[in-house]
Amino acid sequence: MQTVFVNDLEPFLSAVVGQMDVYYPRKIDSHYVFEKYNSSSNRKLEINNIRACTPAKEFLFPLRELAAVFPEPLEPRDIRPFAVFGLKDCDLRSIEVLDKVFTEKDFEDPFYIERREKMFIITTDCSEPAASCFCNVMGGGPFARDGFDLNISQVETGFIIEAGSKKGDEFLAKHSQLFSEAGNDVLSERQKNRETAQKQLEENNAELKFDAPVQEIVEKSYDSDVYDEEAATCVECQACTRVCPTCHCFYLYDTKQKDYFGKMKMWDSCMRLAYAQVAGGENPRKVLGDRLRHRFMHKFSFFLDRYGINMCVGCGRCVDAESGEVDIREVLKKLSQELLGKGGKKAEVAQ
Repeated sequence: MQTVFVNDLEPFLSAVVGQMDVYYPRKIDSHYVFEKYNSSSNRKLEINNIRACTPAKEFLFPLRELAAVFPEPLEPRDIRPFAVFGLKDCDLRSIEVLDKVFTEKDFEDPFYIERREKMFIITTDCSEPAASCFCNVMGGGPFARDGFDLNISQVETGFIIEAGSKKGDEFLAKHSQLFSEAGNDVLSERQKNRETAQKQLEENNAELKFDAPVQEIVEKSYDSDVYDEEAATCVECQACTRVCPTCHCFYLYDTKQKDYFGKMKMWDSCMRLAYAQVAGGENPRKVLGDRLRHRFMHKFSFFLDRYGINMCVGCGRCVDAESGEVDIREVLKKLSQELLGKGGKKAEVAQ
């Protein structure tokens, strides 16, 4: 795979725009949100120092979409190739989670697959992890290692662009006139920048170290009062699941149009009161603390058992979006401390 250097991103971006739609992170106040790039807007492209507050799942798994129609079958519409600029390592790991769900054999979602195949991923290194970021605790870091088509690292004199896939390699080869060789000096600077960001993450999360694997902590704390205590501060806004890049629950509802019936698919939330309600009105999770526990069990146990990977990527979006006072990190710390106090097994945990 190629690694090249460029002084200015504008020619590079123009080359991408020439082949596909581009979405980039636009800064609004202290946050970034994705916006479609328009070269005529004269808005300067900015390298986002942290992940956007909106999750990457919006590009692959829309908030609401038509899933089926009657009497005629609904086929996936033709999706124009598109690039998402400024994704981070946590975003890539969240897409890996979604891939497990929506491309699983016998349960493939053709709409998701069509978008996924047309998506060109351009990641950028994190330079200033937020206080809410804890990706290093969940096996991630401030820069992407794989899963991207192109990765961009900013250095003092320009930008290092690294290919991570065949599509990325082909793009660099096609536009080779735009780039120069990435010398050892800029590669060394990139490494230093990455080490600085990694150190910042470790300092931010120095107290977030557990004495047992997170799955064990959650499973052995099933009957803990911590869930009810923490749920007392929850206002049921459901923001935690809406901004979560890996939450993928949805519900289906029917709608009647003039000449057809449609089945709509819309994001759902396990924190919603009626989420677990069944026919007849019974609900096994009427109590908010039970819903919070279910969210943790799904994140750290059920999904891991089924797919072999954690469903939490440590992006911290839920921490930032929370209207109440529930902090996923604090809940895990309390559960860990409670388990250890009860004589829970102490184990080495890779950080």
